[in-house]
Amino acid sequence: MLDLFTFSIAAHDAAVDAFGVAVATARPAVGALVPFVSLAGGIATQARVNTEIGRRGIALLDQGVPVGTALGSLLQDDADRDIRQVHGVDAAGSFCHTGANCVPWCGHHDGGEFTVAGNLLAGPRVVEAMVEAYRRAREDKRELSERLLLTLEAGQAAGGDKRGKQSAALLVAGRDPRGYHNLRVDDHPDPVTELRRIYDLVVQHSLRIEREYGPEGLRLFSRVKY
Repeated sequence: MLDLFTFSIAAHDAAVDAFGVAVATARPAVGALVPFVSLAGGIATQARVNTEIGRRGIALLDQGVPVGTALGSLLQDDADRDIRQVHGVDAAGSFCHTGANCVPWCGHHDGGEFTVAGNLLAGPRVVEAMVEAYRRAREDKRELSERLLLTLEAGQAAGGDKRGKQSAALLVAGRDPRGYHNLRVDDHPDPVTELRRIYDLVVQHSLRIEREYGPEGLRLFSRVKY
């Protein structure tokens, strides 16, 4: 287990039945630890990271267990729950937990079909800015991955992790996958900006594939893992 002070968002887009998580932190390779998604939900495990909560949580969601029941039961049996931060969504609801001993500033927001959480942040404005950004992007009917990235950018602009910046990741599971649904920046002086650069690059690459090979070619070249 690793202490990972970070900020993240998990969200469900009911219109296309997709789930996603975006995250950034001042430690390397955050994408290898925090985000977990499937066609049944999305989970972020952070602060004192326990990837088993992510793996077992997603497995329970895939079996039809509600996210609140799944994560609540895993935390109930977790001796370190007071230093964990876990949040997530499924098609019917959401769940947030910020342990009493997580490092301040720490907190979360439960938006129903989306959740935002962070710890060791510059302040509460980080979470507030992320919530505002996600709502704006949703109202503008942005695609889920774009919503998540805009939300992450807003959190970073509001101060993000108060130790600095190092890695960021975006992970989406949907019935219409794209290459830009699984992106990581493992070590960079400005990882959220770099994640945006890569995202825009892969979006343009996907458009080129569709022009050259048509919708079926795009579908074949977009079978990303999650």
